[in-house]
Amino acid sequence: MSNAASALPSRVSDRNFFVFTAVVSVAALSFLAWLLLVRRGGAVGSVDLRFLPAVNAGLNATAAALLIAGWVAVKRGAKRVHQYLMVSAFVASSLFLVCYLAYHYVHGDTRYVGDWRGLYLLILASHVLLSMPVVPMALLAFYFAWRKEFTRHRKVTRWLAPIWVYVSVTGVVVFFMLRGSVPAVP
Repeated sequence: MSNAASALPSRVSDRNFFVFTAVVSVAALSFLAWLLLVRRGGAVGSVDLRFLPAVNAGLNATAAALLIAGWVAVKRGAKRVHQYLMVSAFVASSLFLVCYLAYHYVHGDTRYVGDWRGLYLLILASHVLLSMPVVPMALLAFYFAWRKEFTRHRKVTRWLAPIWVYVSVTGVVVFFMLRGSVPAVP
């Protein structure tokens, strides 16, 4: 009976965290949907944030590099290095999200005008759809690591790691497809 009684607070605590994660994730996705589909940007005084897409590409590239380095570190048994790299990747991705929201709040959407529209839309769609579970999955991975429940942590990160790296890399690809190419000279 004492085992069942001691397990209850853990389950209750897990449930509370799962609810918190769901609320944060739904709120973030709802705000993004409102920002991109309803508000669509608009002048905010004389604020010019056109430099932020390049910053965002740098943050995405940094997150991808940190994620890959963290994977290598954990495979080599460098758990403390892995922890620092994963927290750093989360910080880079969080900074990206803040900058992304600020840019789109001020400037709205950016239209693709290149010759590879089908490829661009395919990459963008996969990027957007796969980015949605990153925040809740990352929060769960941190939670399980913090609780030292490494079996559960590995179950989450087995899916999270490739998705997060893909989202980070395709964020850079989208930037270069939108802004990185030089128009052909006639």
